[in-house]
Amino acid sequence: MDINAQAPAVARTEVEIRADIETVWRVLTNLQDWPRWKSDVSSLSLRGPLVPGSTFVWKAGRATISSTLREVEEPKSIGWTGTTMGIRAIDVFTLLSLDEHTTRVTEEESWEGTLVRLLRSRLQRTLQTGIERGLQALKTEAERQAAPQAA
Repeated sequence: MDINAQAPAVARTEVEIRADIETVWRVLTNLQDWPRWKSDVSSLSLRGPLVPGSTFVWKAGRATISSTLREVEEPKSIGWTGTTMGIRAIDVFTLLSLDEHTTRVTEEESWEGTLVRLLRSRLQRTLQTGIERGLQALKTEAERQAAPQAA
């Protein structure tokens, strides 16, 4: 699954996490648990199993986002599309096991729509900052969960 590289706002970032790929996948894909470790997510409701076509509604900041899972390839990638306030987003996470205790996670996201075209620069910064914070939160939580196993 690919983002729209031609969208008005596009962001990409990656992080290395000191945790095995299964732990990182479990943390990332336990969507209902996001509000516990992702400070900007206050609620999330998954409607259905973790498979393409299932939907979830979540609140991030002041926005309520309706999303649909498009790709679920355990433990390698997960991607979804979402809409809020006229913004259409595509968000894709790719996981790569570097060794038995280290996983690289790449997140790419694109936003498009009239609002994004009008506020391109501001929303580009918002998007980039948001995915960087989100990946750092994922790193913190996955490493916390992996710590007892490494000891």
